[in-house]
Amino acid sequence: MEALKIGWIGLGNMGNPMVQNLLKAGFEVVVFNRTKDKEKELTALGATSGACPQELLQTCDMVITMLSNDAAVKEVFESENGLLSQDNPNKLIINMSTVSPETSRYLATICTAHQLHFIDAPVSGSVKPAQDGTLVILVGATDEDYLLAKPIFNVLGKVSIPVGEPGKASSAKLAINYLLGLNLQGLAETIIFAEKSGVRKEDMLSIINEGACGNGITNIKANSILNDSYPAAFALKHLVKDLRLAKEAGLDSPLIHPLYDSYKAAQKEGLGDEDVMAIITSLRNK
Repeated sequence: MEALKIGWIGLGNMGNPMVQNLLKAGFEVVVFNRTKDKEKELTALGATSGACPQELLQTCDMVITMLSNDAAVKEVFESENGLLSQDNPNKLIINMSTVSPETSRYLATICTAHQLHFIDAPVSGSVKPAQDGTLVILVGATDEDYLLAKPIFNVLGKVSIPVGEPGKASSAKLAINYLLGLNLQGLAETIIFAEKSGVRKEDMLSIINEGACGNGITNIKANSILNDSYPAAFALKHLVKDLRLAKEAGLDSPLIHPLYDSYKAAQKEGLGDEDVMAIITSLRNK
């Protein structure tokens, strides 16, 4: 599989380290990003720069997209010189961006019409797991397509979990990010309440993380809270998008509405480019 040639579109905070891991594993990678400067670090490491998405699909065995939202993904598929602008039957496209289940089903349908294979494979995890190759990859695919992609997923993540046909992985991603939002909102509210009651945040974080309520995300975010510094591992604006997509996909539970309103308010306050844990900054001002 080392000879497999991979096209990669989207070199943001997640895409860049994921491509680096593929290069380290010996894969040949052709990259494309609208902002060409973002390609330079990877071409210096051995990647090749492609002229447009269509060229990647023509010259590579498979193409992976890792973009910010539904509109960006659709543009890469459907624009002039996009992935579907010419016929390249039997190639495989993997979308690892977080998009709505409806968009994933749409992409699968138009790929089928062009005799292309499509996998819906969003990831759970932010920049550090992307760097370490320990992402959790949620996979919507046929069994045959999953087997083709699994060597790639083995490099990018610690586990890949097939959940059904394309669209279902996007639903699973929105579900886990809903739980992420609940976790961080609850953590922030707990710390603020404790502080107002005279309990130091250092002590409250120890109580949380040494007890049954502690989990991976409360441990990961502890230093940010202690330092009151929130550089984006997962930007708050992206969680706002994901919560909105979850609502649009039918999530109508008692907590989704106040949760979405809380994060949306934080984004409006200028915290969208900060880490999602910056919700605590917004809540302190309430």
